[in-house]
Amino acid sequence: MSFPPLWKASAAVAKDAAADIAALIELTPPAPQAVLIVEDPFSSEASVEALYDVIPDSGFLSRLTGHEVSVAPLPDQDWIRLSQLGLPPVRAGRFFVYGAHDAGQVPPGVIPIRIEAGLAFGTGHHETTALCLTALTDIARTTRRPRSILDLGCGTGVLAIAAAKLWRKSVLATDIDIVAVEVARENARINGEAPLIHAATADGFTHPAIRARAPFDLICANILAGPLTKLAPDLSAALARRGIAVLSGLLRDQEKQVLSFYRPHGLVLCRTYRDGPWSALVLERP
Repeated sequence: MSFPPLWKASAAVAKDAAADIAALIELTPPAPQAVLIVEDPFSSEASVEALYDVIPDSGFLSRLTGHEVSVAPLPDQDWIRLSQLGLPPVRAGRFFVYGAHDAGQVPPGVIPIRIEAGLAFGTGHHETTALCLTALTDIARTTRRPRSILDLGCGTGVLAIAAAKLWRKSVLATDIDIVAVEVARENARINGEAPLIHAATADGFTHPAIRARAPFDLICANILAGPLTKLAPDLSAALARRGIAVLSGLLRDQEKQVLSFYRPHGLVLCRTYRDGPWSALVLERP
């Protein structure tokens, strides 16, 4: 079987800096298909490795991270699947996110979500995804029961699946990447939520399915700070009265910037979730 060509970018870094550098690479265009941290227990250094389906700019990545980043082509293997076999399951809020290789490790008392990432972002391992899952858990503890839900920039569909499992309501999951949409559909099927999740390829809020279902009681957008600021007018307009928006994919020092674009549209900050340098904001239309 032939697989799409991939390139590996790698950098040797100090162990205590590896997680931050991996997260920085993961959110820097072009988006990597997988990011790994390889540690030697007897060394103070680690290797951060990222897999790409296009050739990344090694010079730019080196300047960005402050470490020398090398780029080399990989042989014809299913490296994405192989990399995911090494990912441990993730516990976030009430959710337990795992891959097929961890199917026997699901503990009692959790909401299980099986995610096969393929070529899409969102296995639960990135802090922003885990923060959003925790935020959804806390929202579900209130009296709110959203009837119309949008997962914008759905990636693997993990947040859409989480919302469907929490509220048993129809969820619209959209992404600009057609591959991510197919991955989200497959993950919805694997988790038994296909009847509740409608996945569509959409750029922003222009898709007819979004216009038909708006306004939304809940919008999740785990994307980047830049797109979040650009989408502020459309996202705010698509949010129902007393609707909630969960925004993530941003760093702590970007919180005020993102909020400054949403407050003029009447949204107020309800809660901030943080993990390391990453943040998730929960906003409400009063």
